[in-house]
Amino acid sequence: MSPRRFTEAELVERPALALLAELGWTVVDGYGETLGPAGTLGRDSLHEVVLTHRLRDALRVLNPTAPDDVREEALTAVTKDWSVMDPIRANQAIHRLLRDGYQAEWRDDRGEPCFATVRYLDFNDSTNNDWLATSQVWIAGELHRRRADTILFVNGIPLVLAEFKEPNRPVKAAFDENLCDYRDTIPQLFWPNGFVILSNGSEAKLGATYAPWDFFGGWKVIDADGNRGVVELETAIRGTCAHDRLLDLIENFVAYSERPGRLVKSLARNHQVLGVNASIENLHRIRSEGDTRLGVFWHTQGSGKSLSMLWFTQKVLRRLPGAWTFVMVTDRTELDEQLHGEFADAGVISREARVHAESSSHLRELLQGDHRYVFTLIHKFRLDKQAGEAEIPVLSDRRDVIVITDEAHRSQYDTLALNMRKALPNAAFMGFTGTPLIAGEELTRREFGDYVSVYNFRDAIEDGATVPLYYENRIPELQLVNAAFADELTELLEQAELDEDAEGRLVRRFAREYALITRPERLRTVASDLVRHFVGRGFAGKAMYVGIDKAAAVRMYDMVQEAWTEHLVELRAEHDALPELERPWLASRIHLMETTDMAVVVSQSQNEIADLAEKGLDIKPHRARMNAETLDEDFKDSTHPLRLVFVVAMWMTGFDSPSVSTIYLDRPMRNHTLMQTIARANRVFPEKENGLIVDYIGVFPGPRTGAGHLRRGQRRSWRRLPHPGQDRAARRPRRGGRGRR
Repeated sequence: MSPRRFTEAELVERPALALLAELGWTVVDGYGETLGPAGTLGRDSLHEVVLTHRLRDALRVLNPTAPDDVREEALTAVTKDWSVMDPIRANQAIHRLLRDGYQAEWRDDRGEPCFATVRYLDFNDSTNNDWLATSQVWIAGELHRRRADTILFVNGIPLVLAEFKEPNRPVKAAFDENLCDYRDTIPQLFWPNGFVILSNGSEAKLGATYAPWDFFGGWKVIDADGNRGVVELETAIRGTCAHDRLLDLIENFVAYSERPGRLVKSLARNHQVLGVNASIENLHRIRSEGDTRLGVFWHTQGSGKSLSMLWFTQKVLRRLPGAWTFVMVTDRTELDEQLHGEFADAGVISREARVHAESSSHLRELLQGDHRYVFTLIHKFRLDKQAGEAEIPVLSDRRDVIVITDEAHRSQYDTLALNMRKALPNAAFMGFTGTPLIAGEELTRREFGDYVSVYNFRDAIEDGATVPLYYENRIPELQLVNAAFADELTELLEQAELDEDAEGRLVRRFAREYALITRPERLRTVASDLVRHFVGRGFAGKAMYVGIDKAAAVRMYDMVQEAWTEHLVELRAEHDALPELERPWLASRIHLMETTDMAVVVSQSQNEIADLAEKGLDIKPHRARMNAETLDEDFKDSTHPLRLVFVVAMWMTGFDSPSVSTIYLDRPMRNHTLMQTIARANRVFPEKENGLIVDYIGVFPGPRTGAGHLRRGQRRSWRRLPHPGQDRAARRPRRGGRGRR
């Protein structure tokens, strides 16, 4: 048998091209390309990445009434040299042209102004486009020539690049050896690119044009029925490169978001595309049936819910007739600000536009106006007591209003939610949540309908959208037995996130339990263990300590400072006593301790200075730092020395810091609040294999915790680690090694 039959070309590329031909692509071998208008691809030069002759023909077909010179302007807008721009911004500019068309203006024979949108692609009828798949295409850069495995051209525009490796090679080799090099040597290929496919045949990964490897993911199913190919590459090609699928991705599932110092391009993952399209179908259904329940969109924490909201609303605006308004409702200030910021960063709203409700009266003004987006806390749907209102008035009776509520199960069927529905009687209501509906939440289904899309914990881990979470029980001896907690305790703690007075009620109502949890001896034991655990981890990601209240957070900060100093002295002495060759591990731990910064991050409240002073605590330096510094940005920055924060409820929702790897739980929690808290550690980050939940309070053994409501399949994402021994050396990863955490 010839060895040639086992090559990348025979085992991976050839079957991929055959599948593309089956899907309606014209397949051409570009290895021995002949240049010129009548050549193999119609290129005049190897430097060209857009097939100008094919694009010119497509522009003529799609825009028959536009003058020739106007169509040439449109062609030049795409094919010009973009090298003076940042490559991602060049990609964004071309994407907008392809999606929205070229806005042309000219004068007719009588001198009258004429306007038209010149289209590059027909998103409504895929048969009007030219579909060409080419293999082994040579492209010349300024200094180098490279041969791409497969490029998919639509109307002559290279929208997809596919790079292959032999089945015995890892897919990452296509990223490291080919894609990274191509970005440097033939950058013009990526200016018009939509996305990249990397595969060794059995395994396939998709990613946005300039995405790092950690953000390439699999495409698990072909369609909403869950059909799959024989191998992952078949699933990916059928799921993304069928004509209508590819057009849908390019038009509706690409986002560009401004981040500190850079622009980031995002491509929707499989679950987001399926979820958004299922929601669009459900919107068609409820409009025809006169229903207002658009469904519950459950995609687990960390899987891109905000982007799913963005893509859903943008697709509705582009594809469904109507003067749509989307009312984005949350019940946390952090969530409200984060969601508004996400949409502003993506450029779909202007930061200067006053569509973020500042008060109840401002919300009423916005809802009675004509805005595409309105952002508000649910608390602003309140009665006007000064006007003597007994019932909130109808603020809009329009049927093209969609209310999207984040974390729909939490506060959406009390008085405020009833006010919202009375104010918007004909609106459609859709609930987004990062945690499953649990027993006792039938009201959520009644108000929003059933699940319209489900993407659970296990799905996210298997897809690489999130990392698995490990659980470690480190309850100290001075610990209240978990079963003694009344249900009202956790309910009151959840209310504390909404009501500043709740912390006071907590101390009064649960004086015994509170005293035991906050007993100085217990907190000192926790602080000492936390320091040794934090320093001894293998992956030194950032960490969050979650305390029962503001006083506990401040006190724990003080105690950790003391334990930190003591442990640093111990490590230095141990380091100096070791032989030279055995010192590197301890030296790295000492350096970590010497460079680590910590901070308290808690919400403001009236009389906090006096209240904490009565307990012997000084919050003033912490509040001054919270006011003066951008602690949130510092903590999100993986290179910043702020590595450990002490929190209560802030940053537990609507806050993503991917480098967080450890959550120290010292606060009773359950259900959704627990799930949202532990999800702070499940974000994908380079070299971070998993997140770790360290339980000091006994949250998980109880039958009514959030973990208790996970399905059997979902519980596999939790790994129970044994409690480490008290010997510090036994807890430390081997010197020179890298621990799992």
